[in-house]
Amino acid sequence: MKTTMSSLSAFGDSSFQTPSKSRTRQGCHSAGPNVSGDHINLASSSMPSFPILQRSSEEKILYSDRLTLERQKLTVCPIIDGEEHLRLLNFQHNFITRIQNISNLQRLIFLDLYDNQIEEISGLSTLRSLRVLLLGKNRIKKISNLENLKSLDVLDLHGNQITRIENVSHLCDLRVLNLARNLLSHVDNLNGLDSLTELNLRHNQITFVRDVDNLPSLQRLFLSFNNISTFESVCCLADSSSLSDITFDGNPIAQESWYKHTILQNMMQLRQLDMKRVTEEERRMASVVAKKEEEKKRESHKQSLLKEKKRLTINNVARKWDLQQHRTPNIATNQDTKVSDSPSQDPSQLHGSAVVSAFPEETGSLDSGLTSALQGLSVTDTHLVEVDGDTLSLYGSGALESLDRNWSVQTAGMVTTVSFTFIEFDEIVQVLPKLKMKFPNSLHLKFKETNLVMLQQFNALAQLRRVDQLTIDPQGNPVVNFTLWKYYVLFRLSHFSMQKINGTEVTQNDMIMAERLFGILAHVASSELPQYRLISILGDARKKQFRYLLETKGKKPGLVNEDNNDSKRLVGENTNRATLNYTTRDFYNERLEEIKEKKKFCKMYMEDLVKEATDINMKNEALQKLWPQMFIELVRDAVIEIRNKNSYMKLCLQQITDQK
Repeated sequence: MKTTMSSLSAFGDSSFQTPSKSRTRQGCHSAGPNVSGDHINLASSSMPSFPILQRSSEEKILYSDRLTLERQKLTVCPIIDGEEHLRLLNFQHNFITRIQNISNLQRLIFLDLYDNQIEEISGLSTLRSLRVLLLGKNRIKKISNLENLKSLDVLDLHGNQITRIENVSHLCDLRVLNLARNLLSHVDNLNGLDSLTELNLRHNQITFVRDVDNLPSLQRLFLSFNNISTFESVCCLADSSSLSDITFDGNPIAQESWYKHTILQNMMQLRQLDMKRVTEEERRMASVVAKKEEEKKRESHKQSLLKEKKRLTINNVARKWDLQQHRTPNIATNQDTKVSDSPSQDPSQLHGSAVVSAFPEETGSLDSGLTSALQGLSVTDTHLVEVDGDTLSLYGSGALESLDRNWSVQTAGMVTTVSFTFIEFDEIVQVLPKLKMKFPNSLHLKFKETNLVMLQQFNALAQLRRVDQLTIDPQGNPVVNFTLWKYYVLFRLSHFSMQKINGTEVTQNDMIMAERLFGILAHVASSELPQYRLISILGDARKKQFRYLLETKGKKPGLVNEDNNDSKRLVGENTNRATLNYTTRDFYNERLEEIKEKKKFCKMYMEDLVKEATDINMKNEALQKLWPQMFIELVRDAVIEIRNKNSYMKLCLQQITDQK
């Protein structure tokens, strides 16, 4: 038995070796020609097709417990009578198709049927003492009919056509199981094999392994030359406390750079890996590398979580936008963008409904851990702010509030592209001055689903510091359906010397065409406005320039030099364009309300003035009618009072005394 064990360990997918042939064959007889000195007498039987084996009494005494019938070209098992004491029976290298005629050998311990043509395990139900069963290199397709072999110690089924491990859970004493070179695609159903110490699964098609951690005595596991590609498919091995030797060579996983470190880190009890002793230095290196890999894994998991958060937030923002626009939701959920760190560290991070705490970051299946982590995600997030490299992306109108935050100088200085999505353009207009101050290096503006519906709205962009590129996505921006919209942008924002519109280079011919198409429009607009209205539209610097133009307008041409003429032309062009401004609906409505209030106040004031003037006029007319009679009475009273001069003087003195 020791010889057998060492044979399986060293040659895992080969047959067991029976005791020496030369010793066994001495004294054996055969009815046919002698084979290597064996003398075996196979006589004919009354039962058709079954020969009867006969040995002399001397042979039985010399080799009483063993019988070797290998390479005898047998197609059936012969009838063996009078050999009930046999303990070892060898049928190697024959052509036997079925196990039979051995049910009477109830003391048999070792049965070797290697290299035959057996298709089914059968005829063994009475061999309750059998300890070693070797059925390698046959045509067996299913493990079966082993119910009564509860004392089995070694089971060799290598080189067959078995596709599944089954019907072995009752073999609680089995120590060695060889299933190499079969058609197994997975490993399971190993519960109950409490004594199993060695499992050989070389040269199969195995992609994942289960239940191995339930084998308390397993020490050696051979998985060479299979289709194992990830450690997750064999992760149960990490839970085995008894496993000391394992092989993965010949698998895709063995080609990975992380293979050795991962295996050693997760299986600290290993002594040998791929038939090589594991050193302490290798364990130490594996620990270091595994820690780094774990950190990468956690970071990857974090990024996946943030990415999914972002997707959900953008979906929510898009749904809200569609409801506002009274459109049927048709949301693109795949967003390929990166994610920044926690918002507590830098304003370049994500905000949700009231400011979401991390950048949400593709639709697809998520692992259970990630799904669990997402269960607490609020689905009410209504906006998103993201900084990815040099791009600031704003989703939802609430994202505009982030411009009020204290952005770090480094982050703000890096931003050169600002993208607006699912935000009304009129709301964007109100924060353009903040954008100019917070992100002075922003050169590229992107608008998607912002309700750009008319050319007049582009006038609002003139208040920015500089714009080199402009991208207007057709989705949610009907203005791009206008044939001349690009030329209007070039004309109105000519002071920016724009380089690209929607990714297309701006040429000198484009600038000339824009001037031809819209130059007269600006001239008409500026010439039709009164002076006070022009001054209210222009900024302080242009107000001075405009007044300068008005002051020099009446001078003779000879008194104005050529430089002044050029300056006048340049300033005039800018002034003309400045008259093409844009007032948002909200601001326009506010102005209307303000105008209504002013009109109401003026009306009431005028009504009061008219009423007061009417009263004064009526009083004046009444006075004119009464004045003659009043004058007569005044003169009469005066004459009567001064008629007696002395009395009048006394009366006056008395009044003066009384007053004192």
